[in-house]
Formats: sequence, C-alpha cells, structure tokens
Amino acid sequence: MEGHDRMAHGSTKDFARKALRRAALMSGGVGLVALLAACGGEFDRGPRGAGLPYDARLSTGETWRDFTISVRAPGVSLADARESARFVATRHCIERAGSSSVDWVMDPETGDWLVTRNTAGEPMIAGRCSAR
Repeated sequence: MEGHDRMAHGSTKDFARKALRRAALMSGGVGLVALLAACGGEFDRGPRGAGLPYDARLSTGETWRDFTISVRAPGVSLADARESARFVATRHCIERAGSSSVDWVMDPETGDWLVTRNTAGEPMIAGRCSAR
C-alpha cells in the first residue's frame, strides 16, 4: 500500500504543477491582451479609423535611401502628418539601412521639415536614410 500512496502523492504534485502552469499561462495571456488594448487607446482615430499613424505611402527616389511620403489624409494637421511620416520612414530605414536615422528635407524659411501638399491636399514629406 505504501508504494500506492507515493504514486498517488506524486500524481497530485504533477496535477498541481500543471494547474499552476496553466493558470500562469492564462494570466499572462490575459495580461498581454490588456496591455495591447491599453496601447491602442493612446492613438487618435484617423480618417479611415486606422489611428495614428495615418495611412502613409513611401515611394523611393533614385536610390532606396531617398524617399517621399504621402500621408493619405487631406487636411490633417502638420503635427499628425509628421508623426505618420516619421513612423513609415523609421520602419523603412531600419529595414533597409539598419538604422532609424533620417535626414528630412528642410524648409529653409522655417528650419522645419518641408511639407508640401499634392493636388488631393495630402501632405508630402521627403527624406533620406542617413546611415548604412
């Protein structure tokens, strides 16, 4: 009988260990979902409900380093256009150059990024990945 008691006791420990492991995984999963939901709440909603960054398209120039970004949100504020362009440019430069450094085309009058608008009123911002 003594061997049977040890086996039953071992099974109880294994069961308890597995239950604790499941509980930890579940609470970790719930925590991750809560964290992701909290992160999503800090963004404003863009014109297509995508939030910041707004839908932005990057087109490369003569080389992959040079690019122009059109922010597909006519009438958006310059601050939001810049943030949307910064997001796309950073991703592009990290993927291509291994660095997030960007040299933006500057407006000589204001000393700030040069932002123009296309015929649809969408902001256009140009830059260059500065590191390789």
